[in-house]
Amino acid sequence: MTDYDRIARAMAYLVDHAPEQPGLEEVAAHVHLSPFHFQRLFCRWAGTTPKRFLQVLTLERGKTLLAQSRSLLDASLELGLSSSSRLHDHFVQLEAVTPGEYKSQGKQLEIEYGVHPSPLGPMFVAVTPRGVCRAEFMDFQNLDTLLASLQRAWPLSVIRENPEAPRRVIEALFGGDAGSVHRPLSLHVGGTNFQIAVWRALLHIPPGALASYAQIARALDAPNSARAVGNAIGANPVALLIPCHRVIQQSGALGGYRWGTGKKLMVQTWERLTQEPAGV
Repeated sequence: MTDYDRIARAMAYLVDHAPEQPGLEEVAAHVHLSPFHFQRLFCRWAGTTPKRFLQVLTLERGKTLLAQSRSLLDASLELGLSSSSRLHDHFVQLEAVTPGEYKSQGKQLEIEYGVHPSPLGPMFVAVTPRGVCRAEFMDFQNLDTLLASLQRAWPLSVIRENPEAPRRVIEALFGGDAGSVHRPLSLHVGGTNFQIAVWRALLHIPPGALASYAQIARALDAPNSARAVGNAIGANPVALLIPCHRVIQQSGALGGYRWGTGKKLMVQTWERLTQEPAGV
């Protein structure tokens, strides 16, 4: 078991057992480490202590966090969706598949993929020459299933393993802040016009903030389309970089997530902690 695997398992354990408030010794035993070694390892790879992770997990949920995000979110969406300026506080550029590319079904397109460890669990990442076309957690799917799904999306493409190609994506997400990336990350994704519009809107939700499905619908000037927004979010092909984990129900409930609600809560908590000043 790698260090990344241990931290991912520890975070998942904290999510599953948060109501019981497990102590350091209990979580350390779950990943077969001494409390001292586990504490150091968790701080190194998660960027915070297990205790602080549990505090944020249990104290800053639902309606409270949604209310805290609202004013900043509304301003971000209004600015981002009404101008051509660079995405607010973000380092991702979304490029939609062109009609010609869709018609060609990926003919003469080479896609390279790799599986990389992360503090949130192993991730499958695939890239085209134009950008990231797929990023998924491997919680419920094996590699063969993920590759088959990718091939269905690009039937005539050539797909080959090359872990170095998507490594920059993982490093940008987990190896430092956006300022350490010399150029923005590009996404190369296909979807309906409405799906693309929803995914672009998600990019304007500031890291660590949350939005509701209804807020996204209103930002798109389609206030009665919250359910359609949810369907578009469910079809998101690029985890983390298109931050569907930042959208919850108006009631404060988590809502769905392709990789499970436990993973969604884990990602939200990890991301919020990465926005805290050092030493908090």
